[in-house]
Amino acid sequence: MKPQIEIIQGDITTMHVDVIVNAANPSLMGGGGVDGAIHRAAGPQLLEACKTVRQQQGECPPGHAVITLAGNLPARAVIHAVGPVWHGGDRHEASILEEAYRNCLRLAADNGYKTMAFPAISTGVYGYPKAAAATIAVETVYRYLSLKPLPEKVIFVCFDDDTTHLYQRLLTQRRQELES
Repeated sequence: MKPQIEIIQGDITTMHVDVIVNAANPSLMGGGGVDGAIHRAAGPQLLEACKTVRQQQGECPPGHAVITLAGNLPARAVIHAVGPVWHGGDRHEASILEEAYRNCLRLAADNGYKTMAFPAISTGVYGYPKAAAATIAVETVYRYLSLKPLPEKVIFVCFDDDTTHLYQRLLTQRRQELES
């Protein structure tokens, strides 16, 4: 089974997919960057859904993910993934980031979602080096999709040219490695 992965440059809040991933903070109460953009676009229903999750389970630790309704977004749901804050790489950041991606994929599959869109988790205010984070993202998603029927398609939605080209290069390399 050849994984369906697409890289685009754009605004994740406009994606017509089953589920989008939010690069959330542990409080789930919105923040800056993609988190703030998703909360603004989704409207107050998303914040209320996040408050309910907080009341039920408390904060969402790094590496974990939770799912809520999507409010005013064109997606059917939002998966809120908490990535690691970069501390130089010696605090298990790579395994925590990989775990965050895997948990998102599992949540999408468990809910029967076929299409999903990811931002570049942890690369904004959390300071994770973009190339290292992108490598983990592409590898983790590629491996997962190679083994599981759902989700059927993943789109990495990149905010800028550099990130888009980085993800495209990594995905092309990954595909070439498998063909050789």
